[in-house]
Amino acid sequence: MKMKAKALVGVAALALMSAAPAMAEGVSACLITKTDTNPFFVKMKEGAEAKAAELGVTLKSYAGKIDGDHESQVAAIEACIADGAKGILLTASDTKAIVDSVKAARDAGLLVIALDTPLDPVDAADATFATDNFQAGLLIGQWAKATMGDKAADAKIALLDLAISQPSVDVLRDQGFLQGFGVDLADPNKWGDESDPRIVGNEVTSGNEEGGLKAMETLLAKDPDINVVYTINEPSAAGAYEALKAVGREKDVLIVSVDGGCPGVANVKDGIIGATSQQYPLLMASLGIEAIAKFAADGTKPAPTEGKSFFDTGVALITDKPAAGVESIDTAKGTELCWG
Repeated sequence: MKMKAKALVGVAALALMSAAPAMAEGVSACLITKTDTNPFFVKMKEGAEAKAAELGVTLKSYAGKIDGDHESQVAAIEACIADGAKGILLTASDTKAIVDSVKAARDAGLLVIALDTPLDPVDAADATFATDNFQAGLLIGQWAKATMGDKAADAKIALLDLAISQPSVDVLRDQGFLQGFGVDLADPNKWGDESDPRIVGNEVTSGNEEGGLKAMETLLAKDPDINVVYTINEPSAAGAYEALKAVGREKDVLIVSVDGGCPGVANVKDGIIGATSQQYPLLMASLGIEAIAKFAADGTKPAPTEGKSFFDTGVALITDKPAAGVESIDTAKGTELCWG
């Protein structure tokens, strides 16, 4: 199981090295992330900056003030067009509302690559380099169900999502988790419409610890017997844990999440999070800069992974309590691969 997960990361890394273009002096690119404080986007920026320096690409970075700051991302795209950038790497806060701005950039001749968060529709961007976010959710759902065993049939589930606008990454992780746990999905293109009585409710977190704390408090007020908590990412999981700890429930509630940052992996090791799905933001950004350099050189656009609508940069489930039938790696290996 460990070797398979490691191989998945290795295949993506091999693709990165084998596709490296020549030096690209005179080429400029933009990186636009949701925030510049989340460790995931910090690592993404590091990856983009390192690869840009290696290839001679001039990189300008932009970020929203908070997760969900759509207006700042629109302004950043406009600035990149005006600056004559050759391409944009984008993690969209609002995957639908940003489409018109992305179209304007593409019409101006820029290559636009979505990182981590597919646009809606996915082909609104020229390419997407991302974790298979549905698979990431599916893995933690399968693990939670297997770990609970017979008790899964009577679970009380709290779902800590990202934003009311339901960006694609938010929907994919939530719906993947529910399917993995054995909950029938209503419309798989949105969350919150399921009828399974095990679901206590959905609350949004803005992907940060404070949001996770408030969301967990709200759901505990609704049902103090919650015993399974899905979180959109590890900062929100940390907040959920603090809310549970405040009412003496931290030992008997299963928390699962997605990200695989070093603080999150440490929380898995410490038993705060039961399992998390690890993704690889540095690789996404490095691949994106290489793709822009190649596009500038010969007009070539990146191709998706076979059978998918995006280039899959890999995912691995991390837990120190493996469950039968669910592939995973332990926190020692997760620490070797983590970021942040």
